[in-house]
Amino acid sequence: MTFDLDELKKNHNTSYLAGILERLNREEIQVREMMGGDDDLHEMAAAELKSIQEQREETEKQIQNILDKDKEEEEMANEVVLEVRAGAGGDEASLFAWELAHMYELFADMKGWQWKTNYESKNELGGYKEASFEIKGKDIYSQLRYETGVHRVQRIPATEKNGRVHTSTASVAVLPIRKKVNFVINPADLEMEYSRSGGKGGQNVNKVETAVRLIHKPTGIDVRSTNERSQLANREKALMILTAKLQQLEEEKEAAKYAGVRKDQIGTGDRSEKIRTYNYSQDRVTDHRIKKSWHNLPKIMTGYIEEIISALQSGETGDEEE
Repeated sequence: MTFDLDELKKNHNTSYLAGILERLNREEIQVREMMGGDDDLHEMAAAELKSIQEQREETEKQIQNILDKDKEEEEMANEVVLEVRAGAGGDEASLFAWELAHMYELFADMKGWQWKTNYESKNELGGYKEASFEIKGKDIYSQLRYETGVHRVQRIPATEKNGRVHTSTASVAVLPIRKKVNFVINPADLEMEYSRSGGKGGQNVNKVETAVRLIHKPTGIDVRSTNERSQLANREKALMILTAKLQQLEEEKEAAKYAGVRKDQIGTGDRSEKIRTYNYSQDRVTDHRIKKSWHNLPKIMTGYIEEIISALQSGETGDEEE
């Protein structure tokens, strides 16, 4: 293996090993000079040379492992866009979508992640018809990647007079924002709309058309960004999210080709896949992919989902309760 020592020294994970490698290189030069000078020292020098080469191989192996891990972490995005959308169930579905978003926001706060609203569309009760959020922090995508899918809630709504349990749904999508983007959007495929932002932002927010909606004509996918202060910033944010969506779409298509041989038992990440049920009358959350349940639903809805996420990451399974 050949490594750029200067580059290895810049990386705090490999700088110490770079020093060892540099020392071994110097020692090898000295030993080889010794071998060429005195025949009596040749055998001893050959043994020393072998030891140096073994040490170098072990050091280079450690360096390669660190570089591979660094590359994996770089590819595993530390920034995501999380979207929630109300499904079946009318106002109750919208309220559930808001509760899910709030659950993730509280979890993000516990983890020390940055949370920012890109766009939200609410109903009269304050629930989300749809909303989009940007989250930044270490290991975000590796922890939230399995949240994509349909979440189902079973409970008695506050407006229900006869005490009947209703079933409503909301969908969640988690899109990684990667440093290296493979998908290039043709500008001719884009349609752009501008409008006035509502809500927070000061006196000028409703006077200037800063809100942006981007439509990707070939797929029909549209993205909105409303919470940046300028039209340009909203346009850049919308384009970033749209690129992530289209790249994710391409990756899903690619994965579908090999669906029959996939080893990933957690699921495809398909947004139409029912992944979890929140049953209030039984105080239970059940993840259907790993057939495992957790109790104390009120606590879970305040962001305590670490145990669920850990089980999904490890592929831990249990006996699903109906």
